[in-house]
Amino acid sequence: MPAHVRFTIGGVVVDAEFDGTAAARALLDAMPYTAIGNYWGREFYFKMPVSLKEDETAREVVQPGTVAFWVEGSCLCLFWGATPVSRSNECRAASAVNVIGRVLNPEVLETLKGRDVTVEALPTGEPE
Repeated sequence: MPAHVRFTIGGVVVDAEFDGTAAARALLDAMPYTAIGNYWGREFYFKMPVSLKEDETAREVVQPGTVAFWVEGSCLCLFWGATPVSRSNECRAASAVNVIGRVLNPEVLETLKGRDVTVEALPTGEPE
């Protein structure tokens, strides 16, 4: 069963659903977590206290609204558009990322401006 996760980034609430992969479970175990994030084009990312290897979901190009883990930098990432290494308007990571899940309200991603982020797993049944 997918897990529901809430990111609060500069006061903007981003709800996501994590898949049942081992990588997703490792990230859920590290929550709640607070960090200072960064933007790289239309990607928001921040360090997590988790060390993972690339898995079967690893890829460089992902769909808008993807939640992924950048193995090289130990960062959780939210993608919604082109990055500095994109070809055209694709969501391209700096190097392979493990796909963890998807954003449930992707329309809010364009409004992100803050850098303070809190990420927390929600009890089953949320968000509404």
